[in-house]
Amino acid sequence: MPFPDKMSFVAATAAGGPEVLHLEQGPVPRPAPGEILLRVEAAGVNRPDVQQRRGVYPPPPGASPIIGLEVAGEVIALGEGVDTVVIGDRLCALANGGGYAEYCTVPAGQALRFPRGFDAIRAAALPETYFTVWANLFQIGRLAAGERVLIHGGSSGIGVTAIKLAKAIGATVYATAGSDTKCDACLSFGADAAINYRTSSFEAEIAKLTGKNGVDVILDMVGADYAAANVRSLSRGGRLVIIGFMGGRIANEIDLTQIVSRRLTITGSTMRPRTADDKATIARELLDRVWPQLDAGQCAPEIHHVFSMSEAAEAHRLMESSDHIGKIILRV
Repeated sequence: MPFPDKMSFVAATAAGGPEVLHLEQGPVPRPAPGEILLRVEAAGVNRPDVQQRRGVYPPPPGASPIIGLEVAGEVIALGEGVDTVVIGDRLCALANGGGYAEYCTVPAGQALRFPRGFDAIRAAALPETYFTVWANLFQIGRLAAGERVLIHGGSSGIGVTAIKLAKAIGATVYATAGSDTKCDACLSFGADAAINYRTSSFEAEIAKLTGKNGVDVILDMVGADYAAANVRSLSRGGRLVIIGFMGGRIANEIDLTQIVSRRLTITGSTMRPRTADDKATIARELLDRVWPQLDAGQCAPEIHHVFSMSEAAEAHRLMESSDHIGKIILRV
């Protein structure tokens, strides 16, 4: 199928605020061996996109410098060796960059079919959050049925996904959020309790909720500001999984004796630097374990607002305000 030589994409004139984002024209990328080319219909907006725009999260070597880590659209070209999809398939994919554009190349192993009944807007809300939550909460955090989990930032795209998937496997789910409205939203998504961190100490509330036994797993995107209280909120054998640093990177005053005496694990990961094989493994597990639930109408993402691609700056302003509940999407 022929396709244009030029496309529109969102460029950043320099590192800075949302105002640096604007539309430009550039060449349509060609798929390398093992890659597919998607005509992008929608792209998700995520915290790493904001960090890349600010100049503190550069793309890895070989990745597209264009912002955007998740897309949904139609396959229009195949790289050498790709035999798992065909031209015309509608897929969502975890991109290594290049999502805020009319066309985007992605490794074929990082692409997944649309769940039953999903359009491109809803499908574009899946890859970054579902890959991240599956890898960190279930692979690394080993969350199991019957365990207790605390999810910080429960009203974010990551948080909503984590609440729904944790509840679906039979965990007891606690979440933190920054307002009573957001806490109510967390409860509506399945959380057993939600804590307004602006008015209450999550550490004190978790102690009450668990009879001072703590939680088995904590999924944390705050970082340093929560580190000591997170450690104190874990049960014996508990696992703290760190995926972000919104509250700083350098943690102080952690009592190391608690880690030793209660056999705690502190770990974490980022998604973008993982190998294509790692990401393909996550994709296969999602297809096997999560996509049947999405097909059945369960554990679906929550869409807060859809912007046009020309409104990328407004989408970033909303992301940075933290006034959203669920996902922010660009319609391409």
